[in-house]
Amino acid sequence: MLPKLGEFLNRYPAIEIELSSTDHRVDVIREGFDCVIRVGTLKDSGLIARPLGQLSMINCASPAYLQRHGTPLHPDELSQHAMVHYEQTLGARTSSFEYVEGKTLRSVKTGGAVTVNSTQTYSSACLAGLGIIQVPMMGMRDYLETGRLVKILPQYNAPPMPISLVYPHRLNLSRRAKVFMDWLTEITHAYLK
Repeated sequence: MLPKLGEFLNRYPAIEIELSSTDHRVDVIREGFDCVIRVGTLKDSGLIARPLGQLSMINCASPAYLQRHGTPLHPDELSQHAMVHYEQTLGARTSSFEYVEGKTLRSVKTGGAVTVNSTQTYSSACLAGLGIIQVPMMGMRDYLETGRLVKILPQYNAPPMPISLVYPHRLNLSRRAKVFMDWLTEITHAYLK
């Protein structure tokens, strides 16, 4: 969204935008947000949700990690590897690797000494060679193209993650918020399934 935001502001110069970037779940109404983007399965919150699509997932590691530990060829080998774990709430570590095989969701136990609660730290830990991550392809394209990360286990990806635009009741929706949400829906279709 950010690379295209200038185009939006040029098209709608009277609209001012305040962006918040956080991994913690915000209270849309209490904190006064017009809309938020939520990744993952939505909980019933009484808010309106506009599905934007799904993020394709990949597994990747840094070349340095793979040089030290080898490249796993099957998820069963991951018990001998380090995963970087992502949890919104630290202390709630799941220590598993989920993947789709055929139409079945499978999970294997994994190791790993690092758990983070920030998507930026998640990818940074992988780049630093601390372990393997399961992450949306969209955010990793540049790292893969430059060789800073390597895609692994391509036939064992996690299921796609839904991404939605969430907002309070339509009656309270401002014109500027509706214009922004329509624009965001339009630009995301090129990147999402």
